[in-house]
Amino acid sequence: MLKSYQRKQRDQWSTGVSLRVHRALSWLYRAEQERQRDDLDAEFLFLWIGFNAAYASEYTNDARLTQRDTYAQFFGRIVGYDEQNHLYNMIWQHYPNKIRSLMNNPYVFQPFWDSATGRCAEDAWKASFDAAKRAAHQALAERDTVTCLSIVMDRLYTLRNQLVHGGATWNGKLNRDQLRDACGILAHLLPLVIQFMMFHGQEVWGDAAYFTEQQP
Repeated sequence: MLKSYQRKQRDQWSTGVSLRVHRALSWLYRAEQERQRDDLDAEFLFLWIGFNAAYASEYTNDARLTQRDTYAQFFGRIVGYDEQNHLYNMIWQHYPNKIRSLMNNPYVFQPFWDSATGRCAEDAWKASFDAAKRAAHQALAERDTVTCLSIVMDRLYTLRNQLVHGGATWNGKLNRDQLRDACGILAHLLPLVIQFMMFHGQEVWGDAAYFTEQQP
């Protein structure tokens, strides 16, 4: 369905949004193949690449924004298009299990690892961990979808770092629960993000990252 819409509408879009949607769809479909193979590690990485393809632009690269600022800006725009609250409903659907599980898991909270490796005081992470959980609960109660998504993406970014930087074993037993939760969230989030971008494809989204018209 998404691919069919993209083929019908892409000629009306700028090169930047057309390429970003095309890339994101390609990685989404690749992730779906890994889901059929029950490879959580590969599915998560391909979903993450698909999300990166959608939100990243030359502006975000040049501005050198923090990940949270980048996510907040992007989600702020996407949520603005979500008149029927699809994103909030997605969060609420996953909150009782997948999102709450991630929020309660210190192993996808970067300050925990900073403490474990001696970069900060041993128990320094606990206060910020509890504060982040409270912030997520409050954002959910206030229907603050942007904050909810940004906090969740912080957790997923730590998980992404563990895999990409070799901090985990393929198909290892230690991170199955968080990978399963992460894939469930991203597999719902990415199609919605792509859909909103396509529905507003004639607006300015910025140039795609790592692209030039002179590229062979």
